[in-house]
Amino acid sequence: MKTRPDSAGVQAPRRRARWVVPAVFWTCVLAVLLLVFGPRPFGEDATSRERPTPSVAGTLPAAAPAPVKSAVPSAAADPDAMPRSAPTRLKIAKIGVNAPFTDLKIGPSGALEPPPADDTNLVGWHAAGVSPGERGTALIAGHLDTATSPAVFARLSELDAGDSFEVDRADGTTARFLIDSVESFDKDDFPDRRVYDDTADALVRLITCAGAYDRKAKDYTENLVVFAHLQPTD
Repeated sequence: MKTRPDSAGVQAPRRRARWVVPAVFWTCVLAVLLLVFGPRPFGEDATSRERPTPSVAGTLPAAAPAPVKSAVPSAAADPDAMPRSAPTRLKIAKIGVNAPFTDLKIGPSGALEPPPADDTNLVGWHAAGVSPGERGTALIAGHLDTATSPAVFARLSELDAGDSFEVDRADGTTARFLIDSVESFDKDDFPDRRVYDDTADALVRLITCAGAYDRKAKDYTENLVVFAHLQPTD
């Protein structure tokens, strides 16, 4: 686990003064939004300040504001894909995750609104996009840490190819996923098309921040992405 020297202060997102959210969290939200719509230069809000030292490095990047769709012939669609249904709970037995979902959406500021910062056992999904188990690429994001403690995705990097996890859904079904790979990417070389593109298969990406904390940039240097596909039902 990486730690950083203490630094004072946290940042409250603009137009949401009652929320106290780590500056790095907001940076991740904006950075991933920009990545989805094409790589463009990203500059952090000049008003941001560094936060107190968390016990685990990293914070949450967010999902895309709109699904990336391409024309996929119906005959090529994954026969095991499930109907659309909102996720209700993420279970990753290997790393002790058993967390409820919250919807992530675009707020008045034009940025994706974060989950409550004081809830360390919560994941979010891009509710305007693909649901886990549905054909396409579903996006699930979680805090790696908060300003005071580790959070739901603190141990995400411990997962390996061949591990599995489950997503309970609102229709009473459970989507089971097999992990294909767990990879970290420099934020200035993030493979946005590989991570977010539409597909004929039912896929999921679990996303959080990773790498060292760059005090000058006030950001973490990497994103961690878990690539997984839906397992066929018996």
